[in-house]
Amino acid sequence: MTIRLHELVTGDNRALSPFVWRIKYALAHKGLAYETAPVGFLGIPRLCGGKFRTVPIIEDGAASVCDSWAIADYLDKTYPERPLFSSPQERAMVKFFDGWFGLEVMNRMFGICVLDIHNHARAEDRPYFRESREKRLGGKTLEEFVDGREQRLPELRHALRPMRAALATAPFLGGEQPNYADYIALGGFLWAGAICTLPMLEKSDPLNDWIKRGFDLYGGIGHVPLYPLAA
Repeated sequence: MTIRLHELVTGDNRALSPFVWRIKYALAHKGLAYETAPVGFLGIPRLCGGKFRTVPIIEDGAASVCDSWAIADYLDKTYPERPLFSSPQERAMVKFFDGWFGLEVMNRMFGICVLDIHNHARAEDRPYFRESREKRLGGKTLEEFVDGREQRLPELRHALRPMRAALATAPFLGGEQPNYADYIALGGFLWAGAICTLPMLEKSDPLNDWIKRGFDLYGGIGHVPLYPLAA
């Protein structure tokens, strides 16, 4: 039975979740067939009997699993060939990387992209997205929050220094071959490229070479419509 992956999409069917992207990479890494089921923000609570509030969600036979880390662990337990984590130690290090990437990189990307997310969301999802995110932003409007976002680019680019250092000596964060850390970070850039109208990197940034290698993986998994990531 083919695995079903529920993914958050825009009005023009672009992926709206970096966490879904990492699971797409994980499924491709394991060579598992899957089909995607697009959904908007308001449709998520209606999935799987209302058990979950976020994506990714996979349905695999009688099993339904939510949350990218829970799904990764489920896939390794259920389909042990081509493991995502070669050892508990590797999993712990990738978990650390995920925390760092979320705090230092994804939070900054969100601050630059949040209005773009709203503008690309399905029309019926936009009021919910605006209200919920503006509450998180302390009452600022999305427009107020992204005002002057060009001035935040140097800070984001500076935050990526540890990745540049790691990739100076190996083609992937995982070394000679990509691992789940690569999938986490590539998912972030695919999400940003899907919706962000402001390029985040400079063309001279060596991360662009890694991004190209990552997007070329698994028959070109990252070859989807994107805004320019570098300028």
